[in-house]
Amino acid sequence: MSSFSVFFAQVTNAASAAVANPVDAAAAAPERPLWTMFLMYGLLLVMVYFAFFRPTIQANKKKEETIKTAKTGDKIVTSSGIHGLITNVKDTTVIVRVADNVKLEIEKSHIEKITRDSAETDKTVAAKA
Repeated sequence: MSSFSVFFAQVTNAASAAVANPVDAAAAAPERPLWTMFLMYGLLLVMVYFAFFRPTIQANKKKEETIKTAKTGDKIVTSSGIHGLITNVKDTTVIVRVADNVKLEIEKSHIEKITRDSAETDKTVAAKA
């Protein structure tokens, strides 16, 4: 006999014994309380939240805060890759100078990155501290 047929015979014998004597099978494996299952799923959900959702939420909040502080003279990059200098800030839009005599009005929500001069950045950091 091959090793597979021996293994298969042992598995079928064990399965038939478990079906024939279900009381012993139930006694061999004690049940865990139901609350432990809910606890495990709860811990899994908490780990998923902290691993995937929270960092994204914090990054979005930081980006929104940075966009709200956009002011004239800041260099920006839009989500479509346009580089420019803010010349005017409105409620929901900014006027961006892209080249000489070329200005675009862009929604604030499409600003991807704001770059400020290091001297201005040092002043704002010192003011917040």
